[in-house]
Amino acid sequence: MASFVLKRIWQGLLTVLVVAFVAFGLFRFVGDPVMSMAGAEATQRDREELREQLGLNDSIPVQFVRFVANAATGDFGISYRSGRPVSNLLAERIPATLELVFLGAGMALLFGVLLGIAAALRPRGRLSRFILTGSLAGVCLPTFVNGILLIYLFAVTLRWLPSFGRGETVQIGVWSTGLLTSSGLRSLIMPALTLALFQLAMLTRLVYSEMTDVMQTDFIRFCRARGLDRRSIFFRHGLRSALMPVVTVVGLNIGSVIAFSAITETVFQWPGLSLLFVDSIRFGDIPVMAAYLVLVSFVFVLINLAVDLIYFAIDPRLRVSRAGAPAHG
Repeated sequence: MASFVLKRIWQGLLTVLVVAFVAFGLFRFVGDPVMSMAGAEATQRDREELREQLGLNDSIPVQFVRFVANAATGDFGISYRSGRPVSNLLAERIPATLELVFLGAGMALLFGVLLGIAAALRPRGRLSRFILTGSLAGVCLPTFVNGILLIYLFAVTLRWLPSFGRGETVQIGVWSTGLLTSSGLRSLIMPALTLALFQLAMLTRLVYSEMTDVMQTDFIRFCRARGLDRRSIFFRHGLRSALMPVVTVVGLNIGSVIAFSAITETVFQWPGLSLLFVDSIRFGDIPVMAAYLVLVSFVFVLINLAVDLIYFAIDPRLRVSRAGAPAHG
C-alpha cells in the first residue's frame, strides 16, 4: 500500500513539474513581461531596472527553479492587468468555482446513477428507452446550447431565475458563499444544471452499460442458480461491480469540470476561475494564465490520487495482485 501511494505521488509530482514548465514558458516565450508592466512611457533604464527586479537577467534554469519555489508557496507574481497579486485573485474566485463544480458534479452523480439503474432494471421497457434517448440528446448537445436553452426557458420566458451573475453572497471568514442567500441559490441553479447535464447523460449511459454487462456474467448466473432473489442480485452484487468504473469516471470528471467550466462560466458570467482565465487570455495576463494551469494540474493530480486509493480499496483484485507481485519477482 505504501509503495503504491508513493509511486502515485511521484507520478503526480512529475506531472505538475511538466505543467509548471509549460506555464514558465508562457513567461519566457510569450510576450515581454517588462513591456506589459512598465508601459509605453517607461524609459530604457526603468525597463532594465524592472528586468533586474524580476530576475529576468538570470539563466533559464535559475528562473525555472525560482518559479517552482514561488508557486509552491502560492506566489504567482503580479497580474499584468490589475496590478494585484495573482494569489489574491485566485482566492477570490475559488469559492464560486468550487460551489458551482461540486453542486453540478453532485447533481450529475446522483441523477446519473439513479437514471442508469432505472434504465437497467428493465432494459426493454418504455422507461428505459425514454431515459436512454434523453441521455443521448444530453451527450450530443453542446454545453453552451444547454445554457442558452435554459436561459431562454427559465430567465426569458418564465422569469424564474436570473440569467447571469452570482447573486448576493455572504462572507464567512475568507470564504464567500451564495448558498446562504435566496438570490445566490437562484443564481446557482442554471449554471450548475448546465454543467451537470453532459456529465449526467454520460453517467446514465455508463451505469446502464455496466449494469447490463454485469448482469450477463457467470457470477450473476451463479447467484441466480443459488436461488437469490432478483433485488439482492441486482443491487447487492451487480451494482457494486458495475460502479467500480464509475468511480474512476466520476473522479476524472470532477477535474475536467473544473478545467473546462469556462463555457458555462462565460455564458452565465459566473465570477469563477475559468472566467478569470478566459479574461486573462483576452488581455494577455500571463501570470494569471500560468497560475491557472498549475492550479488545475495540481487538482487533477490530487483527484487522480484519491481515485486510485478508492479503487485500490474497493477492488480486492488489485490488493491480491500487488500482494502477490513480490513473490513472482
